[in-house]
Amino acid sequence: MKTEEILGIIPARYASTRFPGKPLADIGGKPMIQRVYEQASKALKQVVVATDDQRIMNAVTRFGGQCVMTADTHRSGTDRCKEALDKTEAMHGHDYKVVVNIQGDEPFINPKQIEKLTSCFHNADTEIATLVKPLKNHRELFDPNKPKVVLNKDANALYFSRSPIPYLRNTPEEVWHIHHNYFIHIGLYAYRSDILREITLLHQTPLETAESLEQLRWLENGYIITTRKTDLESWSIDTPNDIEVLKDKGIL
Repeated sequence: MKTEEILGIIPARYASTRFPGKPLADIGGKPMIQRVYEQASKALKQVVVATDDQRIMNAVTRFGGQCVMTADTHRSGTDRCKEALDKTEAMHGHDYKVVVNIQGDEPFINPKQIEKLTSCFHNADTEIATLVKPLKNHRELFDPNKPKVVLNKDANALYFSRSPIPYLRNTPEEVWHIHHNYFIHIGLYAYRSDILREITLLHQTPLETAESLEQLRWLENGYIITTRKTDLESWSIDTPNDIEVLKDKGIL
């Protein structure tokens, strides 16, 4: 897979219940969206921000990044990525084979994670790819904000859940993580462009609605999600307090 065939897209909304204006939050003297953009650009030749807000577009333009304006009615970042793909291809007159959906709230994303993800597409049969991380403590296992994933023997995703899966019968819950190899889902996706266009046409499914996890819609419709394991740490910022936590840890 040639690097010019891969498009990195960073969906960025201004509206957020827990952290309005999050993409523009100051992270060590730079807006968060700039930090994400710069890290992604270390792994990808072509990166674009997809937003529905002029303030974000202005910020991206100021630091010299590429940005496309998308609708404010999208249900998810995946839908926003599809529109951004169409607009970027039309603007550049160039077709991309793979799209990487990069979370706009991870200003310290490691470029090696993106490289590991895109390596999945050396296999032409790969449809969708994502990363998983070995789970190492009891707290994470029972945290509903950290989706868990179970894999088959080929490292393809069988199921994602906010609950700890699998259930370990006859084993105390506090030591489940010691007796089984659990994995946390890292919310970084890549899709073949044709697959991205297909999955955005799908209707919501019962499992997706139950767990509020979009990737279950794809599994319910028969798509294969390839995974790669990573031990690299990543820090997402969901609330203003998360910035203070990073400062306390010496990361900022």
